[in-house]
Amino acid sequence: MEKKSNHFSGQLGFVLAAAGSAVGVGNLWRFPYLAAKDGGGLFLIIYLVLVLTFGFTLLASDIAIGRRTKKSAIGAYQAMRPKWKFLGVITFLVPVIIMTYYAVIGGWITKYAIVYLTGGIQKAADDQYFSSFISSPVPSVAYALIFMGVTAFIVYKGVQGGIEAVSKWMMPILLVMVIIIAVYSLTLEHTDESGQVRTGLQGFLYYLTPNFEGLTVQRFFQILLDAMSQLFFSLSVSMGIMITYGSYVKPKVNLNKAVNQIEIFDTSVAFLAGAMIIPAVFVFSGTEGMSVGPSLMFVSLPKVFAAMGKAGTVVGVLFFVTAIFATLTSCISVLESIVANCMEIFHTSRKKTVIVLGAIYLAASAVIALGYSVFYLEFQLPNGTTGQLLDVMDYISNSVMMPFIALLSTILIGWVVKPKFVIDEMERNGETFRRKKIYIVMIRYIAPILMFILFLQSTGILF
Repeated sequence: MEKKSNHFSGQLGFVLAAAGSAVGVGNLWRFPYLAAKDGGGLFLIIYLVLVLTFGFTLLASDIAIGRRTKKSAIGAYQAMRPKWKFLGVITFLVPVIIMTYYAVIGGWITKYAIVYLTGGIQKAADDQYFSSFISSPVPSVAYALIFMGVTAFIVYKGVQGGIEAVSKWMMPILLVMVIIIAVYSLTLEHTDESGQVRTGLQGFLYYLTPNFEGLTVQRFFQILLDAMSQLFFSLSVSMGIMITYGSYVKPKVNLNKAVNQIEIFDTSVAFLAGAMIIPAVFVFSGTEGMSVGPSLMFVSLPKVFAAMGKAGTVVGVLFFVTAIFATLTSCISVLESIVANCMEIFHTSRKKTVIVLGAIYLAASAVIALGYSVFYLEFQLPNGTTGQLLDVMDYISNSVMMPFIALLSTILIGWVVKPKFVIDEMERNGETFRRKKIYIVMIRYIAPILMFILFLQSTGILF
């Protein structure tokens, strides 16, 4: 079949593409917010422990299943156990839902990059600027369609010619830009109206220092769940993407090294995102300036950039171009996962599949973008928040389906097909699977329990 003649050229190509999928917009707006909210260094320690245990377990499982079965989610789960095909179908539906809104967020980021490039730094810092943009039907739809079109074009070009080629230059540039902004954030200094001087280094120490104040068992449990849910979205696990990317990995690639490199790249970018955002917000807005989700990127940070003076325009451009790269590489992986599954199901060529899906998602992106204007509706979500169309899609895919999929997949691997299915693939070329014992304990005992708790918490059953 055409799809399987498509492979990543080698380990570097695979790692950069997979890291590109893992490093998404959540690293830039969710990780810094959670670190600021959940005790700074305390959150970082818990997150790092989870990356090395829980995250590694899910990531290794997805990639090994993909390479061993040489199929995407639906086909992979069916090949493992025909009765578990339903899990492949549910997994396939996650990117199907995410794809409806990811390009819309990419469009917002592109708009801001252009605003900064054209010198609109003060305009972007206005309280109402973001809400007036997303509630204007024509510009919000236009930017979403452009972003969706670029994504479809790259996937249309194939695995090596499109996905790998883009990831190979975007990911190193992204890393360099994040480091530049993080270093600059440390040099900032500002005196507020009360005469108090705040520096970037103070903000960085606030970020790194574990804060145990008011720590109860319940609060520790909440921080653990926050770190786990962030890790979950951050590594692109339990949505079929890493199974698809794993199916493109050549047999000679050392999966142990590849998994380690993806973990290191993703965690480094998340840490550096905190190092560039928390000190900057701390200097100009104090700890109160940290907000969750889009408002951090599109409301709080533009105020920070405006307060930087002339340098703010340059930093703003760098930041939003970095964010475009992070969002685009993730958006590509989401669409690729859908394309790969559809090619297997319908036995169609890549080009024909991408054209059909591209048309569907151009329409879907337009509908979601109009959810803040023409199709404005308010929905009460089970977790107590109120959301629009985009929030509903995000909630269903991230908070309900992904923990549920991870729970079922850990049961399938841990108890039905047994961990040896994944371990054999990790040791395919005689490599040593150093974390084998941790993997077995995690996949059979700890991960299913953690996933069950996260599922109850994220669906609003357990608070």
